[in-house]
Amino acid sequence: MPYENLLVEIGEDFVATLTLNRPERMNTFTTPFAAELDQALKDLDADPKVRVVLLKANGKAFCAGIDVSEMAGKSVNELKAWVEGMEQPLITMSRMAKPVIVAAQGVAAANGGGLVAASDLAIVSEKARIGYTAVNVGLFCLGPAVPLARVVGRKRALELLLYGELITAQKALEMGLVNKVVPEEELDKEARRWAARLAKKSPIAVQTGKKAFYAIADMGYREAFELMNEAFARLCSAEDAAEGVAAFKEKRDPVWKER
Repeated sequence: MPYENLLVEIGEDFVATLTLNRPERMNTFTTPFAAELDQALKDLDADPKVRVVLLKANGKAFCAGIDVSEMAGKSVNELKAWVEGMEQPLITMSRMAKPVIVAAQGVAAANGGGLVAASDLAIVSEKARIGYTAVNVGLFCLGPAVPLARVVGRKRALELLLYGELITAQKALEMGLVNKVVPEEELDKEARRWAARLAKKSPIAVQTGKKAFYAIADMGYREAFELMNEAFARLCSAEDAAEGVAAFKEKRDPVWKER
């Protein structure tokens, strides 16, 4: 479907490129923008032609956060509903079966940093700057704090949230907030190559594994093992497992089932 604030392209390599397209506003979140992004993620997750979603942005900035001008005149209940809409794409990424890779350039601030933290994998330009900056205007990045704390840990997350400073790509890498830092001119090419490599893996293995990984986040140690073992047993009984083993033995590329 056509979008006002996004561009979507699905390649023959099973990679869908989802591009934030409000460069004149530094790709800031508005209510329509957040709703479109959430729906696009859900649509791509349901599309059999897609195995990996690559989330990127047009312009100098990846995403500068939420357009706070929408706050004016709202009651507390209206503000709660409003911010829930803004944060829904971050929740949706964790619920998707298909992995989401963020490729970020320039500034990824506040909810833009939330997209980086909430993604399954993140690759950024060496010139990128990431920060949870809402505290600087008397607010707090409470939504992005949820994935951020799970990614970098309590003390590092609080440092980022309380000081609201933009950190370098290298520091983000050292903290474990991103997976890879590349020269700016190589970002698009390397992100696409990375996504295409992942799209070659067994779809049922990747999707089952991702779902199980997120499911154990709130489980106890033994319960997590039980869920993982059950998921692994299901994978072992799938056709892709037999195909993967056979291809390995026969020294050929596997042919995965569509899913």
